[in-house]
Amino acid sequence: MYWLWYILIGIVAGYFGSLVVKGTGSGLLVNLIIGIIGSVLGGWLFGLMGLSTTNMLGSLITATIGAIVLLLIVALFTRRR
Repeated sequence: MYWLWYILIGIVAGYFGSLVVKGTGSGLLVNLIIGIIGSVLGGWLFGLMGLSTTNMLGSLITATIGAIVLLLIVALFTRRR
């Protein structure tokens, strides 16, 4: 049952990350992928800083921050002149 929560958190985090960086959502599947990769990246970054989250809201915040960082990194490499 926990995998369902991870999918929902991934979708929401990807959507929030897309709103912050791009101003619009990217679609359900892309938001899910961004959110899941962002949650791994956010968990790694928070671990480097010595922070840990234990509840659903903390996981959502971690995943959203990771999604924003991921989208900013992707934007650096895909900017067109």
